[in-house]
Parts: sequence; C-alpha cells; structure tokens
Amino acid sequence: QVQLVESGGGLVQTGDSLRLSCAASGRSLSSLAMGWFRQVPGKERDFVAAIGWRTGLTLYADSVKGRFTIARDNAKSTVYLHMNSLKPEDTAVYYCAGGPGVSRNRASYSTWGPGTQVTVSS
Repeated sequence: QVQLVESGGGLVQTGDSLRLSCAASGRSLSSLAMGWFRQVPGKERDFVAAIGWRTGLTLYADSVKGRFTIARDNAKSTVYLHMNSLKPEDTAVYYCAGGPGVSRNRASYSTWGPGTQVTVSS
C-alpha cells in the first residue's frame, strides 16, 4: 500500500511561483498514474493535472494550462507540480493522488495524500 504526502505549499503573492512535491512511501510510484487536485471550502475537489506512469502522458485543467507543469521522478518516488504566474483563484488545498490510469476523474484515483495549503494573495 502506498502512502502519499504533499509538501511545498505556502503563502505567496500574485504572479509568484511554487513547487509542490508529493512523496510516496510503502511502494514505488513507477506503476501508478498520478494526479493533482485542489479544493476550496464548500466546493468539490477539482482536477488540476495528471501524468501517466509509462508514457509520461500529461493532462491539465484549462484553468492551469500554460502555467502549471506536472512532472515525476520515479527513482525518487516523487511527483511535482510546478506552479507559475499564480493567481488568487489558485488558492486551495492541493492533493496528490495515485491510480491505475491517467484521468481527470477523481473517482479514478484510489490513494490520496492529506493535502497542502496554497494561498495566493492579491
């Protein structure tokens, strides 16, 4: 069973950059598709980005395309979310998740981390 833990969140200003990390323990990430989702209070958890485990196929939400980049280092069992040109509407708790296939659907992911808060001030 894999455990996921996110890190790298914090308080930044509009236009700043952050890099989130998702470290796995218990087993390798190399056979898992990985995704990033985000959630604000009172709303559903929304898809942000995902990356496949074999081909490196990536998917992005339209709201972050061109600003965020997802990457993985299987040797380090870590997935990253590079976030540039941050906006106040990016403020949320960010979660990483693992599953059998690349998907925008959160139901496709069976393993989740506890989340990390990202706050973007205007």
